[in-house]
Amino acid sequence: MLGADPSRWRYGYDLSAEAGITAGTMYPALARLAEDGLLEHRWELPAENGRPRHLYRLTGAGVDFARARMDAARVSDPRATPRLAPS
Repeated sequence: MLGADPSRWRYGYDLSAEAGITAGTMYPALARLAEDGLLEHRWELPAENGRPRHLYRLTGAGVDFARARMDAARVSDPRATPRLAPS
């Protein structure tokens, strides 16, 4: 997801769909990660007749955090899919 290309801005809706979780779960998680300094966020203004959309990408600290979580998951269970939200 975000860790595949940390410099790329992603829409929250796309992240939610990719992760297979509802927006009601995804957006509070994204807000917490941004508050913790792990994500940058910005608004994208619509070109015409649309509504603003929120974009997200990992900060340097977010990249480090994601890598550490994935490494820890691989050590404890090589088959595990790590969760990237802070504990």
